Amino acid sequence: MKRFYLAIEHTVILLLILLSLPEVIFAFSNKQATKLNTDDMLLNEASVTYMRDLELLVFQIEVKGSAGASLPTANGELNGAPVLGYVFPTTLKSEDVGFNKVDGIVALAVTSHPDFDDTPLWDENNDFNRDNDGVIFHSHWVVLVKDDRVPGGLSAKALDKNDPTVRTPGTFPNMPIYLDSPGFAIVMKGKYLKVLVPAQRINFNTGFSFDAVSAYMEVNTDKQMPMLGVYQVYDVLSDNLSLPYAITIK
Repeated sequence: MKRFYLAIEHTVILLLILLSLPEVIFAFSNKQATKLNTDDMLLNEASVTYMRDLELLVFQIEVKGSAGASLPTANGELNGAPVLGYVFPTTLKSEDVGFNKVDGIVALAVTSHPDFDDTPLWDENNDFNRDNDGVIFHSHWVVLVKDDRVPGGLSAKALDKNDPTVRTPGTFPNMPIYLDSPGFAIVMKGKYLKVLVPAQRINFNTGFSFDAVSAYMEVNTDKQMPMLGVYQVYDVLSDNLSLPYAITIK
């Protein structure tokens, strides 16, 4: 019953965020964002399957085109750097993924961004250099909050690394936002994207609900702007970001 009320609470927060977003959320004008708006970002289905014998969750998205086939082009600098993402908004709590308790929507994001690397512990292309593979799709936990400064109306929640109340996971990439780089295994084959998440890494919380979103984001180095903001949403599986989907248990 407690999980039910938590799910209702998170759904209400998400609906309030969605209703407050500017109308340009689906109409942001940017050449790269437009170019990346392909069938590879159109969502057909999504699921999260809990495999009890392995204590493992498989997050899956099926797209109309080919998962991961569209990639952003480097901007040449961090300011304005493009970030392309497949995102699972969830009703997980920030504490479930290793952060201190904060408001916001905890999402599992699978992103590509050629201008920078934010997974200092991981070498995604296995070339013995952990600093050059941001373009390869990789996993993040991110806490999203309402933000009217960007066309998509959402941004990664800022944090103060000097605040003694802030807690971060061991895989935290030392950025001033609630963003983690957990290094989960990602499989992209044909229409399917899969992320393998051990249950222990989400505090064994297997009762959350979720949705699926594809989006174009950008980095901004102007301190008056969010460091990472959502600039265009390509698709929302539920249409209304209501997080209607439940985990399948096997």
